[in-house]
Amino acid sequence: MRCLEVVSYQDMNIQDAVLDADIRVLLMCVFQLSGDPRWLQPPFAPRRDVRLIADEDAGLSPEVIAEIRAAAIELASQAPAITSPGDALMTTMMSVCLGETIPPEYAPMMSEELGFVSRDIAPIGPADGGNAAPPVLVVGAGPSGIAMAVRLKRLGVAFTVVESGTSVGGVWRDNRYPGCGVDTPNHAYSFSFAPPHQWSRFFAPQPEIETYMQTIAADFGVVDHVEFSTSVDAMTWSEPDQCWNVTLNGPGGIEERPFRFVITAIGQLHEPQLPDIEGLDRFEGRAFHSSRWPDDLDLAGLRVAVVGTGATAMQIVPAITDQVGHLNVVQRSPQWARPIERYHEPIPDGSRWLFENLAFYAEWFRFSMLWRYGDGLLPYLKIDPEWPYPDRSLNRVNERHRQQMADHITSELADRPDLVEHCMPTYPPYGKRILLDNGWYQALCRPNVTLTPARVAAMTPTGFVTDDGAEHEADIVVFATGFQVTQMAARLNITGRDGVNLADVWANDNPTAYLGITAPAFPNLFFMQGPNTGLGHGGSAIFQSECQARHITSCIAKVLNDGAQTIEVNASAHDTYVAAVDAEHQTLIWSHPGMSTYYRNAAGRVVTVMPWRLVDYWAMTHDVDAEAYHLR
Repeated sequence: MRCLEVVSYQDMNIQDAVLDADIRVLLMCVFQLSGDPRWLQPPFAPRRDVRLIADEDAGLSPEVIAEIRAAAIELASQAPAITSPGDALMTTMMSVCLGETIPPEYAPMMSEELGFVSRDIAPIGPADGGNAAPPVLVVGAGPSGIAMAVRLKRLGVAFTVVESGTSVGGVWRDNRYPGCGVDTPNHAYSFSFAPPHQWSRFFAPQPEIETYMQTIAADFGVVDHVEFSTSVDAMTWSEPDQCWNVTLNGPGGIEERPFRFVITAIGQLHEPQLPDIEGLDRFEGRAFHSSRWPDDLDLAGLRVAVVGTGATAMQIVPAITDQVGHLNVVQRSPQWARPIERYHEPIPDGSRWLFENLAFYAEWFRFSMLWRYGDGLLPYLKIDPEWPYPDRSLNRVNERHRQQMADHITSELADRPDLVEHCMPTYPPYGKRILLDNGWYQALCRPNVTLTPARVAAMTPTGFVTDDGAEHEADIVVFATGFQVTQMAARLNITGRDGVNLADVWANDNPTAYLGITAPAFPNLFFMQGPNTGLGHGGSAIFQSECQARHITSCIAKVLNDGAQTIEVNASAHDTYVAAVDAEHQTLIWSHPGMSTYYRNAAGRVVTVMPWRLVDYWAMTHDVDAEAYHLR
């Protein structure tokens, strides 16, 4: 790879830019521009590379690479021979691009993701959708709310978004702790309907993602529909009026307003989960949840304790070791973490130029990231009942992954063998959220860092006591202890038909929904990032949001086009779907006995993540199954 030293990537030309190109991506551009099938044959076929950020040379010889680059330069200015490949050709192109056989069912999904085929529902005419009173309420202006609002605008339906904060962005506005960033490659964690964004890195930091959300919301006119500093206190279904009466609490006070449809887009990672610790109010220093990081906090020279060793802690700890006087990492249990090469690496200037200036480059780069961080891992998370070592792994491939990650831990902690025992997990890999090692183990080896393998039992005025009886002093305590993921939309105090409250239906941390989107007795109500829609095996939460937005707009369009008043999922369809989810989860790692994870409730049922492939969920949500719903 060659990164040119220029003032700005905009000052480049294609002759320079192709030197930084991902050759497998560039090859797809050359084929679509030329339409010549020889580009899909040897010697141009890239070699398979399963690394998340693969080598740009695609395993090809310098002579072949030079030929592909020369063709890209020659073809760049001409109109493409192929704009929408179609399913059969798309399958071939995907397989050639990545050097492996891609199943044909991915072709229509990826064609939408890459913009070769529209994902939009046909617009509703003003007579149906343009009522003076907004018929749709979207709760939340985070990534899901933004995706939903854009689709509603394209559907031609009037809508209002209420947002409890003062700006858009959701989790990317609220989580501002040091080291905060995306753990999905940005070119997969981005909106399919938006122009390519110029990310600075493959894994961008929080300020860049928040800016991206704000930019998309402004460019697509979403902000004009948002009422900020406005929360939902309650909503009740009115059977006589066939609408939701929503109690809103905003700058003007409390008011009740009717909405024909309501879409909750508040997500699962919203309400902080603080541990129940004795004497929390006795601590004389500063204690807070990681999602409430103070803007004025100066850590220089202070004694800081980070409670938790999940995804958030793995970002915070390496980011603050150079600032603090001493850092105490309090670990309840160790976690598996995947080493990610080039995690902090900037995107080459040539690639940035190609994203903006070469047809199809951004699209095929997006595909490569979506595929590598998509469904490939899921088959290896199935429980093999004949596997002889169920305590440590699930199957042969899972055991290989375990050994690779165990070797990584041992290598990273070579100078601190005393830490290996405390950092080596005992549960099968991927049984909890997939974590990325962005310098975590190296940070634990720093002389000013202590790993405390214990639980916080009680707070004291000057620190805390762990369950082994040891006392620890601290000036600041950060709780990186996750979120209340099981409440979801139930915390909005929603009462459906016949006085049924969603909190009662989802009691005991057991939320359920058809496709994770709708529930019986709650007509014209839709959830985004609802039950069993989280991604435990890889993928992009924005992909999930766009699948859900497509399904919800399909439901709304069906109601309006059919002249109906309401749409409600049948109880039988809901129950059948939930049973299928539970049955599939029994075959997967998250149901593995003897392991705790926030994916499961106290009864052991997996309630947050889905058991399906991304392509399965895309197919399930793409169109409305008329037999699953009842229209009135």
